Amino acid sequence: MRLGFFGINGGATCGPDETSRLARLAEELGYDSIWAGERVVAPSPHVPGATMAEPTYPILDPLIHLTYVAAATERLLLATGVLLLPQRNPVVLAKQAASLDVLSGGRFVLGIGVGSVEQEMTAIGVPMAGRGARTDDYLAAMRALWTRPGPVAHAGRFASFSGVDAHPRPLQTGGPRIIVGGHSPAAFRRAVARGHGWYGLALDPEAAALCIAGLRRAADEVERPAELGDLEITVTPAERGVLELGAAPDQPFDKAAVEAFEAAGVDRLVPVMAEITVERPLVSSPSPDAVAERLEALAELVI
Repeated sequence: MRLGFFGINGGATCGPDETSRLARLAEELGYDSIWAGERVVAPSPHVPGATMAEPTYPILDPLIHLTYVAAATERLLLATGVLLLPQRNPVVLAKQAASLDVLSGGRFVLGIGVGSVEQEMTAIGVPMAGRGARTDDYLAAMRALWTRPGPVAHAGRFASFSGVDAHPRPLQTGGPRIIVGGHSPAAFRRAVARGHGWYGLALDPEAAALCIAGLRRAADEVERPAELGDLEITVTPAERGVLELGAAPDQPFDKAAVEAFEAAGVDRLVPVMAEITVERPLVSSPSPDAVAERLEALAELVI
């Protein structure tokens, strides 16, 4: 079981000293990856379904945060968990992703989602309707810029260009690995057809097993390109008193839970470093010392 960690680009741990200290500690402890979430703007006042209880909760842009982490580390994979793809310009994002991949020595992992907060998408100027189709088109546009010989062209419903090229190309052949987040049948199909992996948020082992069964059903419905390889399963566990956005489990996150996730088919666990509850998402931001202690305890449990 591989182990990553999520969420230090927000709250009390998003400063430069705290970020570098915790990222280096995780690398020393044997973590394989760091995951950064995205929230460009938050609804103010808070609305049901938004992942932050307070609009004033600080959260850094994930790509800028991970670039800083790249400079402070040597081995950690640098993953967005998840970046909301319909809210981004795919041509600009392709350049940003390639730049981060080059500067990190090929360590960037692009985790993507379709978005769910209407106020945020409206502020950015992107309609909620059609965001799944927009996501698919944007992925194709970025892959064209990463892989096709120039001059590059792409003609899609939401992105269209021709007679351009962009260098440097990503260090990873074919571009950064794509991880698709989401618990819907559409997300499962997108992961199978377009992703190197799938990411599930706030799941206990039973919920993870149900999602993996959904991914298997999706594999019967859509074709998976051979170059994507086996689908890698990453889960942020639902932990009692820590993360309860999904079904709240009756047991704490312990060795038995790790074994249950492994039996369900999970390849990587990515515990969150902030307290989240159903009633008040992101209700607290642990101190850097508390996060360091948690990183050490989880490493002893899993690695």
